[in-house]
Amino acid sequence: MSQFGRLALLAAVVLGLAACGGSKKSTSETETSAVGQEAKAACTGTALSAKPDLPPSWPQIEADKMTYTKQDKTGPTVVIDGYFNGDVKEAHDEWKKELQASGYKILFNELEEHDSEVSWSGEGRSGQVAIRQECGSPDKVWIHITNRPS
Repeated sequence: MSQFGRLALLAAVVLGLAACGGSKKSTSETETSAVGQEAKAACTGTALSAKPDLPPSWPQIEADKMTYTKQDKTGPTVVIDGYFNGDVKEAHDEWKKELQASGYKILFNELEEHDSEVSWSGEGRSGQVAIRQECGSPDKVWIHITNRPS
């Protein structure tokens, strides 16, 4: 077999192997699955027994609307999860309005059909309120808050 023939055969084998392996999940599918599990835990969890570690003037959204269910701290960053009783637009508008009313600067906000972000800064901190339609109901959305030193 000529050198060209061997290279062609090798290329065919490599392409064939690359096409196999359909049972493996892609990185994005794995990440989506992890996000789905995190959201499900936040959407079905019980309310935190202690007040979340947020800046002193953090907006207090009505308890029948907002429930905090999980809090983690990694270094100086605090991540708080929970759920909002309402749709994505309602949650977005409420968070944006309440953050502004509490003196926080809105750095960026985006509203889409199934998700939203409101990035903020104030009191020497910054972060984002991410809103995702991941709770399995159009009237209950996952809230994911990051809170870190500016």
